[in-house]
Amino acid sequence: MLLLGHDEDLDQIIPLALAGVTVLLSIVVGLRPTVLAVRVFQLVMLLMIVSGALGIYFHYRATTEFQLEMDPSLSGWALFAKAIVAKAPPALAPGAMTQLGLIGLAYTFRHPALQSGRKP
Repeated sequence: MLLLGHDEDLDQIIPLALAGVTVLLSIVVGLRPTVLAVRVFQLVMLLMIVSGALGIYFHYRATTEFQLEMDPSLSGWALFAKAIVAKAPPALAPGAMTQLGLIGLAYTFRHPALQSGRKP
């Protein structure tokens, strides 16, 4: 996202910050998994999912506005179909953040660090 200049305002900086925090926490949880580290990682993964969903909304909204500028007669399914496959901005690209968040939550599901204080 940095290489694409996707850092113009706060709405674009938040996913970058989340990505950076995710990388750091992935290292921490991988090397020294404590209950606190895993819980913070899970929280950040939830934020990634929310960020991805909001990103899809923002990208879709921008794409539909652009498509309507190009062809004001579009509406309904035709507008949706054009917007969802448009290349700039790609409406579904932020879905990758949602997928990473889900993968992170799957990784921490029943994580051994969370099981240490519980009885079987």
